[in-house]
Amino acid sequence: MERVFLDGRPFIEQMDSHERVIALGYFDGVHLGHQKVIKTAVKIAEEKGLSAAVMTFYPHPSVVLRPDSKRETELTPNAIKAELMEKLGVHTLYFVKFDRTLSRLSPQDFVDQYLIQLHAKHVVAGYDFTFGRKAMGTMQNIGDYSRSMFSYTMVPKVELFGAKISTSHIRSLIEQGAIEEAEELLGRPYQTTGVVIHGDKRGRTLGFPTANVDKDEAFLIPANGVYAVQLIVDGKPLDGVCSVGLRPTFYNKDEAIQTVEVYVLDFKGNLYDKKVSINWYKHLRPELKFNSAEELIIQMDKDKEETRNFFTLVRK
Repeated sequence: MERVFLDGRPFIEQMDSHERVIALGYFDGVHLGHQKVIKTAVKIAEEKGLSAAVMTFYPHPSVVLRPDSKRETELTPNAIKAELMEKLGVHTLYFVKFDRTLSRLSPQDFVDQYLIQLHAKHVVAGYDFTFGRKAMGTMQNIGDYSRSMFSYTMVPKVELFGAKISTSHIRSLIEQGAIEEAEELLGRPYQTTGVVIHGDKRGRTLGFPTANVDKDEAFLIPANGVYAVQLIVDGKPLDGVCSVGLRPTFYNKDEAIQTVEVYVLDFKGNLYDKKVSINWYKHLRPELKFNSAEELIIQMDKDKEETRNFFTLVRK
């Protein structure tokens, strides 16, 4: 899959002349609703013998339009978003820089400069997608701006359990630690990435050596607590127990920093400096403060066994 970063119209004018079906959206999370839009575009492209493309934007529009309440983390930063798009059959992924200039374009200018210039023959987006200054362009009126150069498909609202699937709802679930519910809406386990760094080795002294994952600040990290996870190392999934939090048994709140530590079941080896991914599967319990290291060890043994039992059941 080709990845193209576009920063204004001069770059677009250098593009090839291939005719395309283009799916539009920010697509943070690439959840089941987003997948419906993208799969629709890919299917139409196959039927018409055209290239399947997706146009997304960076950074999140709130960074430009609402800096006081901007979204600082993502469910799927650009690299992860691209991996998921490729798996869905997308041929080209356009990352369009969202800045003041883009936000001030009229709907007609956006269509002229981005869709027609990229040789769109069919456009697909969700029912609530908007474009152009003050969100005046919608999927209900996009035909008024098409200059008869492309047709379009509006994908209706996608619901699960009687509610719309949305990025904001999934973010809220993850922030609460409800990762099993988030997985249902994403259509896959929530995933974050990071690099294994040296920690204070406290887990080793307790008999539970952990991989201290320096979390990528671009990702939304689940709520403090203990989780059943898989640590993906060199493409291999390793079952583990992940603790997210401030380690209140050993540190005062004022001096503590949030850590993400994974105890990998039945593993011996060196993971330092490895780039890893964490697939989050089950919230086991909230973060707790124990009266002693011995009490913590007893609980960690319980967490380990609960995690082992969880993955045993999953594999049946």
